[in-house]
Amino acid sequence: MKSRQSEKKPNRGDYQKLCQAIASLETTRECAEFLDDLCTPAEIEAMTDRWRAVGLLKAGRTYREINSQTGMSVTTVGRVARFMTMGSGGYERVFQRLKEKKK
Repeated sequence: MKSRQSEKKPNRGDYQKLCQAIASLETTRECAEFLDDLCTPAEIEAMTDRWRAVGLLKAGRTYREINSQTGMSVTTVGRVARFMTMGSGGYERVFQRLKEKKK
């Protein structure tokens, strides 16, 4: 298995431009339209699965329970869990912001 450090990194300047483009989106609809144009259906499905796994892990579900409920591979769930604890903090930041918005 590749470590996070050995994964191919995008050109930093281009990556920043993509992040700026995403940050410029103002509505959920704009975001959906952008992702529909930018990503393949399989890429969108993979990102959707990962985000769903975040919520289920936060709710205390086990990898096996998530696998049974969603059909998502245990490997994918484990990868999400690893990035939730050892990643950049993005999952947690967005999860908490959305949780606060619901209040």
